[in-house]
Amino acid sequence: MLPRHHDPILAIATAPGRGAVGIVRISAKGLVPFIQSFFGRQLPPREAVYLPFCDASGTALDRGLAIYFPGPHSFTGEDVLELQAHGGPVVLQLLLARCLQLAAQAQPDRDAVVLPGLRLATAGEFSERAFLNDKIDLAQAEAISDLIDASTEAAARSASQSLSGAFSKEVHALRDALIHLRMLVEATLDFPEEEIDFLQKADASGQLTRIQASVQSVFARASQGALLREGIRVVIAGQPNAGKSSLLNALAGAELAIVTPIAGTTRDKVQETIQIEGVPIHVIDTAGLRDSEDAVERIGIARAWEAIGAADVVLFLHDLTRQALANYQAGDSDIARTLQQTLPSGVPVIDVWNKADAAAPEAPPDGLILSARTGDGLDALRQALLHAAGWQPANGGTFIARERHIQALRQVQSHCALAADHLRSQAQALDLLAEELRLAQNALGEITGEFSSDDLLGVIFSQFCIGK
Repeated sequence: MLPRHHDPILAIATAPGRGAVGIVRISAKGLVPFIQSFFGRQLPPREAVYLPFCDASGTALDRGLAIYFPGPHSFTGEDVLELQAHGGPVVLQLLLARCLQLAAQAQPDRDAVVLPGLRLATAGEFSERAFLNDKIDLAQAEAISDLIDASTEAAARSASQSLSGAFSKEVHALRDALIHLRMLVEATLDFPEEEIDFLQKADASGQLTRIQASVQSVFARASQGALLREGIRVVIAGQPNAGKSSLLNALAGAELAIVTPIAGTTRDKVQETIQIEGVPIHVIDTAGLRDSEDAVERIGIARAWEAIGAADVVLFLHDLTRQALANYQAGDSDIARTLQQTLPSGVPVIDVWNKADAAAPEAPPDGLILSARTGDGLDALRQALLHAAGWQPANGGTFIARERHIQALRQVQSHCALAADHLRSQAQALDLLAEELRLAQNALGEITGEFSSDDLLGVIFSQFCIGK
């Protein structure tokens, strides 16, 4: 731990602004003298006590509930005090100031301050203390933030799964299996003169195959969890008046973008997040793609191409009413070529033909046919978006995950594959096999925080709320 990890900390633990209740939270080693000085009495552990919160003169700032959680049986593993007051920002700031003032005062019965070094907590510092004191692992700590930030019910449920330890249990089970296999391999290395083939007798190949299958299962569910957390970025692109803004409005179920018959109405990006089966879909409407002499429209088109370059999925919108026009076909062909040059490999482009209510296609075109005005075909488009994102129907076993978890699991897969190659090889390079298993174990440890740099922890916890 760094020196700052031993400081007593406090913060407002509720959202800014007015509310019915506001909470001030303190975490420290040895809160008993502070509690005695603040209330003139001790508090029973884990019981809510209604009493006044007084200033230095003894005048009540507010009346509310105080709850004392003695360490190590608390969220942070240290002594924790929660003051639940009325949720006015001025009241909570007065409580903060009183706590800081009281902490710096000398105790009347001895030459020492009440709670030396008490300071305002930084973002995520309470959760960081819980991690550092082994109350939760890093994956569970991240799940706290993900639960708070969840934008859909499915994401919240998956974050709750991770917070309860479901993801960590899977990771620990994989780690234990790798440790057991490493033990066999290293025993063979330590006793090469033995006639018994430890690895063959213990079915090392079968163990490694089962580990690889388990890693694949965890990776698949973590990928679904990452999708629930991050969602996908869907950009609607196409020529002017193809109905891009109408499609955004239809998907969102609200009039978000201005729709007119005038080409070039949309000059800038318009974004809305919707959810399909619990998956957040960030839909972006863009300016119509064409050559333009209008300076403002050209800026909008440039921003459209910028958004397209960062897309996870592109909806290439076509106009059925202009399907047979040669100049329109040429415009679509130009856009298609530029999309191919602009998009990274693997980014799907879904061809969508709009205005089915106004014109029946002369020949069924490739792609989806719909009407943004009537809503016909929208369900098929929603399912196509889920398919393009790689979403599988929720089975209750999905846990929230982050990109760093996905990368770590990919490393585990890679190291296990190399380990299998060494195990199958004629030479059986057992030292290399043992090393690959060790690296796979370390990659799993990065998920739960067993192997984490201070820089990584700083980045993760700095994205939390203050007071959490």
